Formats: sequence, C-alpha cells, structure tokens
Amino acid sequence: MAVVVVESPAKAKTINKYLGSDYTVLASYGHVRDLPPKDGSVDPDEGFDMKWEVASDSRKHVRAIAEALKSDDTLILATDPDREGEAISWHLKEALASSLKKGKTVRRVTFNAITKAAVTEAMAKPRDVDGALVEAYLARRALDYLVGFNLSPVLWRKLPGAKSAGRVQSVCLRLIVERELEIEAFKAREYWTVTATLATPRGQEFQARLTVLGGKKLDKFDLANETAAELAVQAITSRDLTVKSVEAKPASRNPYAPFMTSTLQQEASRKFGMGAKATMAAAQRLYEAGHITYMRTDGIDMAPEAVMAARDEIKRRFGADYVPDSPRMYKNKAKNAQEAHECIRPTDMGLSPDKLKVEGEQRKLYDLIWKRTIASQMAAARLERTTVDVASQDGEVVLRATGQVVKFDGFLKVYDEGRDEEGDEDGARLPQIMEGEKADKRTIAPEQHFTQPPPRYTEATLVKRMEELGIGRPSTYASIVTTIQDRDYVRKDKNRLIPEDKGRLVTAFLTNFFRRYVEYDFTADLENELDEISAGDRDYKEVLARFWRDFTAAIAETADLRIGEVLEKIDEFLAPHLYPPRADGSDPRVCPTCGEGRLNLKTARSGGAFIGCSNYPNCRYTRALSAVNGETEAGGDRVLGEDVNGEPVSLRIGRFGPYVQRGEATEETPKPPRASLPKGWSAETLDLERALMLLDLPRPIGPHPEDGELVEAGIGRYGPYVKHGKVYANLPDVEEVFTVGMNRAVEVLAQKASRGRGSSAPAPLRELGDHPDGGAIQVMSGRYGPYVKWEKVNATLPKEMVPEAVTFDEALALIAEKAAKKGGGRKKAAPKKAATARKAPAKKSSAKATTTKKKAGAAKAG
Repeated sequence: MAVVVVESPAKAKTINKYLGSDYTVLASYGHVRDLPPKDGSVDPDEGFDMKWEVASDSRKHVRAIAEALKSDDTLILATDPDREGEAISWHLKEALASSLKKGKTVRRVTFNAITKAAVTEAMAKPRDVDGALVEAYLARRALDYLVGFNLSPVLWRKLPGAKSAGRVQSVCLRLIVERELEIEAFKAREYWTVTATLATPRGQEFQARLTVLGGKKLDKFDLANETAAELAVQAITSRDLTVKSVEAKPASRNPYAPFMTSTLQQEASRKFGMGAKATMAAAQRLYEAGHITYMRTDGIDMAPEAVMAARDEIKRRFGADYVPDSPRMYKNKAKNAQEAHECIRPTDMGLSPDKLKVEGEQRKLYDLIWKRTIASQMAAARLERTTVDVASQDGEVVLRATGQVVKFDGFLKVYDEGRDEEGDEDGARLPQIMEGEKADKRTIAPEQHFTQPPPRYTEATLVKRMEELGIGRPSTYASIVTTIQDRDYVRKDKNRLIPEDKGRLVTAFLTNFFRRYVEYDFTADLENELDEISAGDRDYKEVLARFWRDFTAAIAETADLRIGEVLEKIDEFLAPHLYPPRADGSDPRVCPTCGEGRLNLKTARSGGAFIGCSNYPNCRYTRALSAVNGETEAGGDRVLGEDVNGEPVSLRIGRFGPYVQRGEATEETPKPPRASLPKGWSAETLDLERALMLLDLPRPIGPHPEDGELVEAGIGRYGPYVKHGKVYANLPDVEEVFTVGMNRAVEVLAQKASRGRGSSAPAPLRELGDHPDGGAIQVMSGRYGPYVKWEKVNATLPKEMVPEAVTFDEALALIAEKAAKKGGGRKKAAPKKAATARKAPAKKSSAKATTTKKKAGAAKAG
C-alpha cells in the first residue's frame, strides 16, 4: 500500500474513490509549514537561511501521515500542479523527514483534473519533487517576508496610522490610488452631437448622426457649445437630403479563448458581481469534485481529446454548421504567462449545467465555464455591417447611419463576453435604403455631452490591468485584492474599488521614499526573474542577494527622516485631492475659518492624519482627509434640518471624523449635544432622521422585569451596548441599538452576568493565533469594553476597532504598545544577527521593545 497526500479532504474523498483500498489518501489541509511571524525567520547574513515551523493546527495532520507511513513504504505527494502545490509537497517531504527513513520511497504526481482517467494516468508517471519550482517558491516567499518585515516597521514609525506594506499588494494599491487621482484631476469638456430621424420614401424611419458640416469632417469637439449645435441644426433643416451611398460589408466575429484564472475572475465579476476570492472558492469546490480542470492557470491551451469532445458535443446539440472545419488553437498573449497548464474547462463536455447537481455560485460558475469552453470551439458568427451616408446636394452636410445584421449566429448562440464599460455599438438593424432616394427629415435633435473621467477599477478590470503589467500570478490575484480591502486601504462600493485615506497615505509615502519598489516595471521584472528561477535558468539566492543589497540601502536612507518631512512630501503628492480648486477661484490652501492660516497635513494623537490650520492654536479649524469633496467655505458643515423644538441639526467634520450636532455653541451652552457617526455610517447619505436617532441616545428600553431599574441602549467608547444600572453589555451591531427590545436586552445582560464573578474563565470572542513568543492571542469582552489578551497583557481595543474585525497584526501592535507602557509581557530574546537595515540604535528601550514586537505583525504583509 501507499500513502497519497493531497491538500483538502474534499479532494482526498474524490481521489479515494478512484484509487480504491490499495491506497491511503490523506489531506494536509494546505501548507503544513511556514516562516514564523517574527524577526529572523529569513537570515540574509546566512545565505538567506529560512527557519520553518509546522503550524500548530497542522501538527495533527503531519502526525496522521507519519502514523500511516509506519505500515506503508511509499509516500505519494499529489498536491496541486502549480508552484504552490510543488511547495506544499516539498514542505511535506521536509516535515516528514524523520518518518522517511531508509527503505521509504517518496514520489510526486500531478494531474490537471480529478477524474479517474487523469488520476490513473498520473499515478503511472511519478517523478521527483521539482527543485526549480521549489526554489522559485522559496525566492518569492523570502522576498515577501523581507519586504514585509523591513518595510512595515518603517511605515509604523514614519507614517502614523499605517498598517503594513507588501511587495505586490503595494503596487496594486498604487494602481487604484493613481486612478483615483486621475479622476479627481479630470476636467470635463463639453461637446455636442446632432442626430436626425429620417424616413425613406416608403415611410420607414432610421437615425443618422451629423458627420460633415460646411464640407468639413466633424471632430469630437467641433460642436463645442449649444450655439454651434443650433447652427448645425439650421444647416440640416435648410437643405434637402439624398442618400449618397449605401455600403454593406460582410464581417465575422471569432469566439473567445477558453478561460484561464484571470479571465474567469474578470467574467465572473462582470456577469455575477462575484469577487475574485468568491470566484476562486467556488472554482476550487468544482475542481475538487472533479467537474472542472485545475483553476489556477495561465494556460488557454486545451487537451486534444477535450477539443474533440467539445466538437462532438457542438455537433450533437447544434448541428454540423456550428462546427468549424478545423479545431481552434489558442495562444496566450499575457505577459509573463506561466509555463503551466491547460485552460479551465469541464472535465466532461457532455455534462451540461442543467445536469450538474450543485447550487448557488458553483452552478453559476460552472455554467459560465461550460458555455465559454463549448463556444471556444464553435464556428465564427457571420455579420453584415451597413453604412449609409445621407448628404445635401452641395455637400455641406453629411449624416451617417450604421446598422448590423447577424447572418449566422455561430458561437453567439451559446456565449458572448461581458463588457467592463459600455461602448458604442454598430447600431440597430436598418430598413431597406436605396442609393439616390430622398430622405425626409422628421426630427433633428442636438444633444449635449461631457467627456467622462477614467472609470474606477472593478476587481475585473484591476485583475486585467495587473495581468497586462505582469504583476502577480493567477494564484495571487484573489489574495492581493482581498488583502488591500482587509487592511482598510481600499473599499468596494457598487463593485468599484475606491482608495481610503490610509491607502492614499501609504501610496504617497512609498511613491516618495521607496519609488523603485512600487514601480510597475520593477515588479514585473522581478516576476520575470522568478519565472527564470522556476525554469532553472537563474540562481534564486543571487536574485535575493541583489534585491536585498539595494532594498536595505533604501531603508537606511529613511533612518533620519522626520515625520514632519514625511508629511510635507505626502501633502505635496496628495495636494490635488486634499485641496481641490474652489468655486470662487480663491486659494484652496487658505483656512476657511480664519482666512489667514494655511491648510496642511497633520497627524492626530490617535494615529492617522487630518487637515488643520497653520494658525493653531489660535485657529482650531480641522477636517478629515475624506471630507474634501463635500467641503464648503464653512468648513464642511451641512445643516440637515431642525428638531421638534426648532433647533438646527447639522453634520460637521472634525479632526476625528464626521459628527452630528444639535444647536450652536453659546455662552450658556458651550458644548452643545454631539454624537460621532458610528463605523459603517456614511456622511454623504446621512439624513435628519438618522442624525436625531444618534443625538437621542441613550435610548430607554424600559424597566427591568426583575428590579424595575431602567434598561437603556446606547453607543459608547467601546461600541453599541445595553445598560442596566452599572452593568454594560455589548451589542454586536450598531443598528440593534435603535431596535433592541426588552427580551433581547435581558438576554444580552444575562450572558454578560454569566461571564462575571464566580463563574469559570470567560470565553474569548475570537482566537487570533499564537504570539511569536508563545501563548495564545484572544479577543475578549470585558467590563469596560472589548480587549485583546496575551498572557498577563490586556490591551483595550480603540473605539473605532470592531472586535469581530480586529486582525492578528493589529492585536500584536496593541499588545506591544501596552507591554512597553507597563513593562509587562514575556521578554523576547535578541535575534541571532541583526540585518543591515536595522543597525540604527533605538532611541529608547521601550520604543525598541515596541518595534520588535510590532515587527511580528508584518509576517503576513507580503
């Protein structure tokens, strides 16, 4: 017997059906080893030695495989057929080294689809683990680690409020931020078009657009205003029109290539609004169930037997006319296409979507893959495109009508690709129009237009752009896009990616002080080098050494940077966004409150940044970075209405973000009622009703059924809560504050009481993982709000941090900060050797401790 190891239990279950009782099929549950998230896991001074450890949740899976090997002499590594799969196989071999003693055999097999034929064929052709692919993985992992662990601490020290940086994610973020800057700098330009509704002598109407005026072909902006458009209308009205020419040209449209990873993600986004992560999760399940081929691929080639099966299915379903004379062959045009695999296609062409027993996103995705695959081998669509020119006798005016007729639908019978942006089509079908006949004028309509800014990226267009630039790889696109959203650098609104202030600040910092490392060409060239390593044409340690030499020099150059200098550079870089032109033409940098001070970027004590007046403290004008588009001369204030007593209720922008206020400050009431907007509430859409709901908090729910004492709901420093006497209990959702009734309130308070004195240790809200120095990190619910706990260190969560969303990195930073203040927590051993970029001595021991512990948070920054 032999032990076969795959990544997932679903895959193991499917393969076990094909291999039978002669094999023991086990799952590794993904990677079993990784670099510990602490300093020194990659040592550049020791030939980039990498210190791996088996993850705590993977130990039981490694033990299970080791136990099986006691009675079996052969280990077959059947992980995915890509670099990541090769790396998992290598890690398994290394982790099981003590179990693979003399007499044991280790072999590697790969299959592109989990079908009986593919698995059986692969088992008959075992090989060794591919060393070149493993070295390419090691180089990529080391690069990501070195960038994360060395660049992220620079961000923390020089840019308050920043989280971390990654080698590829930071470049992806730059794409989104620069697109937003283009949109903000865009100035719309007016232009007009003139369209006439004409009729043939037989009374059939068609539309034509003015293309020639005064004997000259019109350019886009020739009709620049309404006056010019009206003159054009008069020129058409005053002339008789005749059909000058009718030209019909045959045309054809060929089908699209079958899917690879990036095009599947793009099309799922266009047609279903699915994010890259959701798309890959659904595709993974389809692959593991044996329905489709491997879903992480740059290839668009299709196996000959699959091509023939597709052609047979097309003929059976649609007839011989829909099958081209010869099979279609596709060649990848993507930059840096990996050497790897076949396209993404169904494993059985006869298994149409209506026969597949899956639901939801899997069904939609399979339907997409099946149709695209079948269509890729179908005959071209045959069209007829007609162009009609209608002109005046003197040639001063010419109008053009276009139309299209589908003569044979071909592949369009099955599938047509979605579009990222709406564009001009060839027009509708035209009536019969004869050259030389009169064209009667029915209506002539001028229409105003304005040029549009470039559109924001969707996940689909972002993946497409990254692919064009050669940034990242199919297996990384989903995680890259997800990571920048999880870090709150980017938000998704109506499927469009919009940079947050944090994302703008990080991009501005990296562009000014680490420009080379966020250059598109530099990142793409590095991907090329990694490809050369995987092909065995380049030494991976030589690539790492050259990168490290230049990278450490760049970090060293930032050692003496002052925060003020950093803010000055970022202020200059983001000036078009921070200080847009004012309607009255005045200097956008002049303070709107005092009229004398200059606006500039400042840092808040709580971290992050805001815009403030240079006349502080005499002038206390402030506003948030994100308030610029809605700013008025009054500093961004907006009156929402009046309450029942006639008091004005306004939305205002402060240094810590938007808030609502009832009334104005007076001598009698120097501090009128105010309430900050909770996380997730948009200042742009806030109305009077919602503002009054906030200002009326805390909301009385009623007397407690046991003692009659009032129970209230409100929003405090640590989030939404219900209160009974001196007992506070957190609510999971802000919206519940306005709707919670007595039964629910009593239940939440009782749950809080059950975790109080005299009970067993309270259960954590979340487990985040192990601290780099050992010991679990947990999110807890405390008497004074949520906090993160590690051993004896308890760090309260900031007001804006939601316990359900706090990340491992954020928890580490909070713990390190609290430990430094109280001198608590376990002391960390000094690293074996200090890397070149970190030789500058720390100013204070407490700061050094904070930085050391914070570096642990960068482990996942790559």
